[in-house]
Amino acid sequence: MKKSPGAIFNAAKPRPSEGEAQEAPGSALLSPVLRRLLGTLHPYRGWMAGGAALALLAALAAIGLMAVSGWFIAAMAVAGAGGIVINYYTPAAAIRAFAILRSGGRYGERVVTHEATLRGLAGLRAWLFRRLIPLAPARLSALRSAELFARLRADIDALEHFYLAVLVPAAVALLTVAAGLLVCLIVLPAAASVLLLGALVAGALLPLWMQRRAAQDAALAVREAAALRGLLLDALRGHAELLAWGGVAAHNGRIDALAARVEARRNRIELLQAVTGGAVGLFAQLTLLSVLVLALEAAHRGTLAAPLVVMVSLLTLASFEVIAPLSEALAQWQATLVAGARVFELADTPPAFVEPGTCAPLPPAPAIVFEGARLRYAEDAPWALDGVDLALAPGARVAVVGASGAGKSSLLAALLKLYPLQEGRVLFGGQSVQALQGDALRRHIAVIAQQPLLFNLSLLENLLLAAPEADAGRIGRAVGLAQLDPFVASLTAGYDTVLGEGGALVSGGEVRRIAIARALLQDAPVLVLDEPTEGLDARTARDLYAALDAAARNRTLLLITHRLSGLARLVDEVVVMSAGRAIERVPVGDYLAREPTARMAESGG
Repeated sequence: MKKSPGAIFNAAKPRPSEGEAQEAPGSALLSPVLRRLLGTLHPYRGWMAGGAALALLAALAAIGLMAVSGWFIAAMAVAGAGGIVINYYTPAAAIRAFAILRSGGRYGERVVTHEATLRGLAGLRAWLFRRLIPLAPARLSALRSAELFARLRADIDALEHFYLAVLVPAAVALLTVAAGLLVCLIVLPAAASVLLLGALVAGALLPLWMQRRAAQDAALAVREAAALRGLLLDALRGHAELLAWGGVAAHNGRIDALAARVEARRNRIELLQAVTGGAVGLFAQLTLLSVLVLALEAAHRGTLAAPLVVMVSLLTLASFEVIAPLSEALAQWQATLVAGARVFELADTPPAFVEPGTCAPLPPAPAIVFEGARLRYAEDAPWALDGVDLALAPGARVAVVGASGAGKSSLLAALLKLYPLQEGRVLFGGQSVQALQGDALRRHIAVIAQQPLLFNLSLLENLLLAAPEADAGRIGRAVGLAQLDPFVASLTAGYDTVLGEGGALVSGGEVRRIAIARALLQDAPVLVLDEPTEGLDARTARDLYAALDAAARNRTLLLITHRLSGLARLVDEVVVMSAGRAIERVPVGDYLAREPTARMAESGG
């Protein structure tokens, strides 16, 4: 069933995440995000379980060391005072064993838990990137690059708290306190009740109270920090414009105001952490005092040996060492959940196209047909293509001209299956592009984009993106056709010269010629040129058109341009577009004959 335009756009809108639906924590927020996080970390469950086991071993060894050491020192004192002979070999060996296990367990726990965390974050980042690939560019165009980077890096990095600061400490605290309660229950049941009450208050009630108080600040700090990164990126990219228009102070003011809000939220969270940490320490001392009173009373009655008084007291104190980290972990819990919700929200965005599982083979010389093609980039935006009908036979050479915003580049976006049509269809080789795999379709179309992108790689690596298997002879022919030979000869490192991010180390004209050489290297049956001579001088443009004329033999050529000079050398027909419509199609000679600017350009005027 055919979808309406409204249905298509509604599917494209990002769904609000659980973290954005509400600021305070709740069961509706915790459950889905937790399940998703556990699911994505499932491949690393062995490392995670090993790290948790080592952390538990280290915690139990630390408590055992403190408890047995206290008992042993007290027992030796009592034995010395009373002249009693006791076996000190066994407790001394136990103390050494606990010390070794504690040191080894802590070292192993650091290694294994961090390895598990790094593996999990790397896997999650790769998983998210794989989910992003089908979304580009149609579903990602509404997001700023800083926002995408924040979700790929900052939000995923924030998820390390899920395992390191929450899962492991919570599991260790639960099992360690349970072990302590079991020992207390055997030695002094009344002390077990006091320890249980103190553990519930310090390990559950206080951290949950603080987490609820910090939830809104933690959640908003994540979003505001992402917005702050966007403002900083705008300041870097648009610094020249801000200087030219005197907007530096105003933009800096926006950055300072947002940074101050983020800092204020983090300060409030840290204050809550300090208050809760102090309260946990207070309850630890109160619990210790209560246990000590009960133990001394039992010793006075003769129901508890004096060394066991020390052991139970130190056991109680040591139990709170594993409880203390819980309040700090839960202070950032909401931020972790919001970060996870932001990641999953992006990953769950439906792609603009559902790629078919198989793709029928395409002919070596495909025809291109637009039938009633209508396209717009937002539900309330004007039509970029408004019922375009256009047919290009194999080997046709057609220029598409028109004013800026007429729909020329949108024609290319629809042909390359980058944005979905709301109505009509595009046929490539007799098949709808909707039924073709995007990668297979684009292998048959070599494109020189209006704003070509070069990577921060060498010239050779940038060229080989189009044809990794190309040999030196094939590369040389493409470079020669693109009029790049003098440029390559001028480079000290030749093809190994690094071009800089976005081609920053070369001129705009050289960037365009490198893009042309890359497109020619692809050797596709369809060649699309989007303003290929933009940024080139008249002589270079003329030579380039001559080279493209030779390179386009036996290919379908679609030239998108507003520069009329040289059209007669390269194309046979001209399609005129206006307001998203193909309003006219005429032979190139007829078009140039009636355009005064074209006649002047052709005559060199």
